[in-house]
Amino acid sequence: MLKVTGSTMPGAVRLLPFTVLAAGDGEKEAPVLLDRDELSLYSAPGHKLRYVEPEAGRLEESVATVRKSVEPYAAWCQGTYAKIKPKVQKVVQFGSDTYAYLQDPPTGFYPRAGIIGFTGILGLFLARGSRIKGLLYPSALMTVSTSLYYPEQAAGIAKSAGDSVYEHAVQSYAAVEKVVKPQSKQAKSANSETKP
Repeated sequence: MLKVTGSTMPGAVRLLPFTVLAAGDGEKEAPVLLDRDELSLYSAPGHKLRYVEPEAGRLEESVATVRKSVEPYAAWCQGTYAKIKPKVQKVVQFGSDTYAYLQDPPTGFYPRAGIIGFTGILGLFLARGSRIKGLLYPSALMTVSTSLYYPEQAAGIAKSAGDSVYEHAVQSYAAVEKVVKPQSKQAKSANSETKP
């Protein structure tokens, strides 16, 4: 047995590495070298582990049921939101553009807007007693007064409206023609089959 004592530097002895050998039974065995794979620290466990999912409780089952029942509605809401979002953004952009325009309007804008509004009120006054006149007179008088103040914009709107009306008229004519012509062709073919 080794006894270590230090009187000069008792704290330093604790920091120095030293070896303590114990006396054996007298038999000396040769040290056996082990391979790293033979050590239990580096070897894989002998049994295979598998994950077992815990059973769902009543709360989890009820939450899953609610989630499944709400899922179609959530999908519908997401689809509707995706459709509505661009339109809402356009409205917000239009509102912000209008606000910016009204913050710094061109000269004479407010008197023109007042006269256009007055013609609308005059149209309501002239159209008393009839609902159809109540729709037509104010809109017609406001359109005329607006076109007097803004002739270039009115001409552009009239041209685009005329083009779209013409296009719709052509499409309607083609649709009516498709409906009418096959019947007349079938009637002619039936008449030609009956005549020898």
